[in-house]
Amino acid sequence: MDKRDLDPTALVIVKETNTINFNEKIESMRSFARENGVPIIKDEGLVFLKNIIGLKRPMNILEIGTAIGYSALMMNSVCNSNIYTIERDEKMYNEATKNINELGVKNINIIYKDALEAFDLIKDIKFDLIFIDAAKAQYKKFFDIYTPLLNENGVVVCDNMLFHGVVVHEENYDNLTKGLRGLVRKLHAFTKELMENDKYDTTLYDIGDGISVSILK
Repeated sequence: MDKRDLDPTALVIVKETNTINFNEKIESMRSFARENGVPIIKDEGLVFLKNIIGLKRPMNILEIGTAIGYSALMMNSVCNSNIYTIERDEKMYNEATKNINELGVKNINIIYKDALEAFDLIKDIKFDLIFIDAAKAQYKKFFDIYTPLLNENGVVVCDNMLFHGVVVHEENYDNLTKGLRGLVRKLHAFTKELMENDKYDTTLYDIGDGISVSILK
């Protein structure tokens, strides 16, 4: 039976406490990610994201793509924001839950569900920042679904927007598989749409693997 059938809210609020050293735990998570091929935000991008959070001081953050909980924990460490993070993969969900429980962080809320189907679980919450770092081909859908929950002057941050530099070098598309070409074209189209969306001030930064920052006007 799917865990989502057991939990009608699909929302887990971490309540356990522990005395594990934060920095040691973070380093072990980074090692786990390297050894198991789990994509986590690059160091340069993480510093940039943490700076945004430090300036914005968001009360509520929505993250699309929990993975092992690394970025959620790092965002939370800046200003103790309430974070709602969505993950559809059971293994990643379990690993993230374990990691967050071990550190005793109480205000990271893990939602085990496909982000395309999770809107109703958080529709009554307003967010100051949305961080998108999940299935790249679905970025536009994630953006369209969840940006109605942004507060005035809210910020949307999207990671991996340059996809290893391929997005801005279309001449290299022929070297990719058909599936990757489709993904890159979707990212390219999404980037173009963001830049032309007059409801947001958007800047694309060549930091990490490419980060876009869109500020709701």
